[in-house]
Amino acid sequence: MSDATNLILESSLGEELSQQEASALNDLMSSRELVDGEFLINEGTADDSLHVLVAGKLEVVKSTAGDDYASLAVLRDGDLAGELSFIDGELHTVGLRALCDSRILSLKRADFESIVDNNPQLVYKVMRTVARSAHRIVHRMNHEFVELSNYIFKQHGRY
Repeated sequence: MSDATNLILESSLGEELSQQEASALNDLMSSRELVDGEFLINEGTADDSLHVLVAGKLEVVKSTAGDDYASLAVLRDGDLAGELSFIDGELHTVGLRALCDSRILSLKRADFESIVDNNPQLVYKVMRTVARSAHRIVHRMNHEFVELSNYIFKQHGRY
């Protein structure tokens, strides 16, 4: 079993996968090294890839006035990135910037779609993982919205 297959199995993408399924997925994925400060995804660009952060940290950033960025979140080993654009092909609304040297495994939508007929169970498991990841993001955003609302209106706690 290759190192990349092990990395897939250790990531959130590999939670439900067998070793054979992870190996099949690995055959479709490409690897990329990012240096500190390099962007994996630029805000406003289209990208049809699902990315798995296998080593390092990525900062989710939104551009602000004056060519600056607001930090929204930090992704760590095993996290997925680009899930929604992987599904719908829309432009990215945020950027992803490496906070240190990082390694990414990427899966292009066309490569993934090539296995739909031959390996539907693998496709199903990957899409469940993508849905879970998107659900966690929405859950976190809802929680942060409630906390911000409570802070602004000085409700439900000591502010």
